[in-house]
Amino acid sequence: MENQYAIEMLGITKIFPGIIANDDITLQLKKGEIHALLGENGAGKSTLMSVLFGLYQPEKGIIKKDGKEVRIQNPNDANDLGIGMVHQHFKLVECFSVLDNIILGVEPTKNGLLQKKEAREKILELSEKYGLKVNPDALIEDITVGMQQRTEILKMLYRENEILIFDEPTAVLTPQEIDELMQIMRNLSAEGKSILFISHKLNEIMAVADRCTVLRKGKYIGTVEVANTTKEELSRMMVGRNVEFAVHKEDKTPGDVILQVNGLTVASKLHKNNAVKDVSFDVRSGEIVCIAGIDGNGQTELVYGLTGLEPVKSGTVTFKGKDITHASIRERSVSGISHIPEDRHKHGLVLDYSLEDNMILQRYFEPEFTSKGGTLKRPNIRAYAERLIDQYDVRSGQGPITKARSMSGGNQQKAIIARELDKAPELLIAVQPTRGLDVGAIEYIHKQLVAQRDEGRAVLLVSLELDEVMTVPDRILVMYEGEIVGELDPKKTTAEELGLYMSGAKRNTGSAKDAGKEAVVNE
Repeated sequence: MENQYAIEMLGITKIFPGIIANDDITLQLKKGEIHALLGENGAGKSTLMSVLFGLYQPEKGIIKKDGKEVRIQNPNDANDLGIGMVHQHFKLVECFSVLDNIILGVEPTKNGLLQKKEAREKILELSEKYGLKVNPDALIEDITVGMQQRTEILKMLYRENEILIFDEPTAVLTPQEIDELMQIMRNLSAEGKSILFISHKLNEIMAVADRCTVLRKGKYIGTVEVANTTKEELSRMMVGRNVEFAVHKEDKTPGDVILQVNGLTVASKLHKNNAVKDVSFDVRSGEIVCIAGIDGNGQTELVYGLTGLEPVKSGTVTFKGKDITHASIRERSVSGISHIPEDRHKHGLVLDYSLEDNMILQRYFEPEFTSKGGTLKRPNIRAYAERLIDQYDVRSGQGPITKARSMSGGNQQKAIIARELDKAPELLIAVQPTRGLDVGAIEYIHKQLVAQRDEGRAVLLVSLELDEVMTVPDRILVMYEGEIVGELDPKKTTAEELGLYMSGAKRNTGSAKDAGKEAVVNE
């Protein structure tokens, strides 16, 4: 009888300093199936997949492909075996084009000369076939995270890999892009490709996976048929307790205006048009305002303008009655603004610093952490970091001295959230704060955001997660092509109506109360 498994990982153990990342784990991927790998942040999912892809060598265990034992000592071995991987943090060369990234390592040559014409045609053909529309000539540094994701998928398809590993593939995608990716995965599976799909998102696993293997704290918990289980059962297996999916918050009357934005215009790096066009809104104490929209509609540039990461072309930003339009990033931070950034690697952490040094990045100059002579007070820094690590359950192999780079994406995110919330800001700008987090951590972060609001702080949330947009904020502002096209009350709107605003098919020119001013376009 023919072996039914494309890949078998049997008794895999992988140890890092201070932590057993994978403890005797067995995973079996059937041919042509979509197999989900579920677990909390730091449960060992990415490590297990990195072993399969040849990035790590296990201390124990064997890997079989099509029933035969194989040795995978590096990613080239994996590629030779037809195994491809889209990493949670993309492995792309930022100053190269999309095309150059896709062919990197398998460059087509003739008489020693690079032949890009055929490669371009193949890439365009693949992108058309799978609905992964990308511009082959665009530089990686100039395209959205969603487009970078597509580039990574096209890299696997270009190499004709038959076993595809997706590590948190939807963490950076919009709801529409997620639906498209789910369909792409179904199409690939129907064509006989075998897919390993790492995810925290139970809805996605229920929608697309055939089977699901659950890990918890580096150990194998079990494998279930998705058709025969529930979200609640999967979350119990993953976290070890029942998880609340609803966000509970009391009605609250907002206080004074904390953040006032008037006529803000921010230039785009991608094209000549402005990314943010004459945007005005305010955020009051004791309320959560959410900026919703499809990725790439100016949300990133708006946040850059508010936090000082990019200069503004025109308009004003006022914080607690003071004009901070041209204030430095430190001036904004010290005055009471915290920022959970969209890109945790670029703007959230110094990856080669220790966890404790990352925790004081914006406060190292305070008397608690630095003496008058300019020497860092190491015992104080260590104690502070240990408190935050404990309070926010940041999991790392060596505690405060762990290099940020070595931590899982979710725990890197928790470290940033711990640092920013502990400053007790009067304004918290949180950009996709739950990106890449598991259900238990998402539940915790949502409670923290509501707690900030209940303590009278102003929260500006930027989210691409429809569930989050509909349940966490008190008001929703929808951005489309750099403009605020609608203000909605989450209690009175629907996901369908929100989708119409996000796609530009509907807009209102006033506030949520001005229903009479609504206009439906392009219908």
